[in-house]
Amino acid sequence: METLFSLPALVLLAFLGLGSVKVTSGGRSVLVERLGKFDRELKPGLSFVLPVVEKVVSKESLKERVLDIPPQQCITRDNVSIEVDAVVYWQLLDHARAYYALDNLQAAMVNLVLTQIRAEMGKLDLDQTFTTRSEVNEVLLKELDQATDPWGVKVTRVEMRDIVPSQGVQQAMEQQMTAEREKRAAILRSEGERDSQVNAARGRAESLLLDAEAKAKQQSLMARARAEAAAELAKVIEAHPAGAESLRLLLAKDWMAMGEELAKAPGGSVLLVDPQSPASLLTALRNLQDKG
Repeated sequence: METLFSLPALVLLAFLGLGSVKVTSGGRSVLVERLGKFDRELKPGLSFVLPVVEKVVSKESLKERVLDIPPQQCITRDNVSIEVDAVVYWQLLDHARAYYALDNLQAAMVNLVLTQIRAEMGKLDLDQTFTTRSEVNEVLLKELDQATDPWGVKVTRVEMRDIVPSQGVQQAMEQQMTAEREKRAAILRSEGERDSQVNAARGRAESLLLDAEAKAKQQSLMARARAEAAAELAKVIEAHPAGAESLRLLLAKDWMAMGEELAKAPGGSVLLVDPQSPASLLTALRNLQDKG
């Protein structure tokens, strides 16, 4: 029996047959063109592609991917130069639309993100770029998702990583922070010195008050003791009239001290005493001490 095909033909058919078998793994998409025109997207599993007539033109992952946006120079609303970089998380939803809409999807997304970042940074002052980062991320996510929807791409998250001002701005910010810290330190030192002075003054006042109260109590006790002694002495003189002359001689030594006490007495105080009567002299001194 004559062989229908030669050996080279069989090898060629086997090669073409093996080349027509395509295995698509899960989470991936494969596009097939027939005679130069898009025909279908291969699903996960085993598929067949007609040799010569059909051709696989693109293979892409359908999983979520990360796009690293390189740092770029931006100008804020208050004309400050800053450097911003970001990370974009995205997913390919329509492989065929993305393949036929763009020659380089990733480069197009990078340029789009850079443009959107520059536009958003230009709307903010320098301080706002640090305090409103989460709000800017949300705005970028919304705008990028809308812009990439015609490409069959879904942007799931946008995160600005670093916002770095220029060297001159950083130095100015450091000087400002240093001045603020020195200001707060000076305020704290002045408050501490003030509190210390107040406490010292309060302590001196309390000390003077306690000293005055102690002296007043001492003088009161001494006056009371003198009055009681004078009263006892008067009783003794009344009981022994013969000793009155001796008492006058003893009291004569104290006239000078009594004069000093009279000088310290309240204004208008007058000492009425009979020098010949020791009892009346003692009574007058006691009254004078009570007034003092």
